[in-house]
Amino acid sequence: MTTHDRPSFAVHIPDAELEPEPLDPAQIVAGTPEVTGKVLWESADGTQVRGIWQITPGVVTDTEADELFVVVSGRATVAVEGGDTMEIGPGDACVLREGDRTTWTVHETLRKAYHISL
Repeated sequence: MTTHDRPSFAVHIPDAELEPEPLDPAQIVAGTPEVTGKVLWESADGTQVRGIWQITPGVVTDTEADELFVVVSGRATVAVEGGDTMEIGPGDACVLREGDRTTWTVHETLRKAYHISL
């Protein structure tokens, strides 16, 4: 069964088991951050993805997709090149624009639920 064929469901995000998602070493600025995640749903055409993502402390760079996420646990500083620097933690909602170049300084292991439009 593909994720877009799933019936309605609920997931307890803090306890969800996640799978390793290796980081490109070129993205790591400092520390030894590790990323895990789980796709919960993907549209049939692959342009919409919903899931859970987690990163351990460290500093990484990324080029973002169009994303809305809510932080479930942990804390980070997200600096958008040429834009704002956001301090995010539990309960915060954040919107990143496609193409944003970001630097994530993760202070405490951060877990988020996200929706990405590709």
